[in-house]
Amino acid sequence: MTPLEVVHAFLAAAEEGDYEASLPLLTEDVEYQNMPLPAVHGRQAVRETLEALLPICTRFQVVAHRELASGDTVMNERTDRFELKGEWVDLPVAGVFVVRDGQIALWRDYFDLPTIMNKMV
Repeated sequence: MTPLEVVHAFLAAAEEGDYEASLPLLTEDVEYQNMPLPAVHGRQAVRETLEALLPICTRFQVVAHRELASGDTVMNERTDRFELKGEWVDLPVAGVFVVRDGQIALWRDYFDLPTIMNKMV
């Protein structure tokens, strides 16, 4: 798979909450960071982070608007959609992924934290 295909497969599995499909697409030493929160390292830490965040919503969707891939780097501008309390909350996100040997080694998402936090209270 190309780096772009790896990212697409990962995000599609994440939408479904399918950790058995998504986590193998990450390197063992992956670095994941929701900016401005601290980074986590390793597949298990990513799983724990996602398991803490995603169950808050009843559904999760990723809508990619623009993407580019150059070498091992994939960047996308997207809207992550969370269904919270029966209402969709749209979170504009800019994502950066670095793929190494067919797996994501670095994943950073840049977004405005209060946009989602204000809807969770």
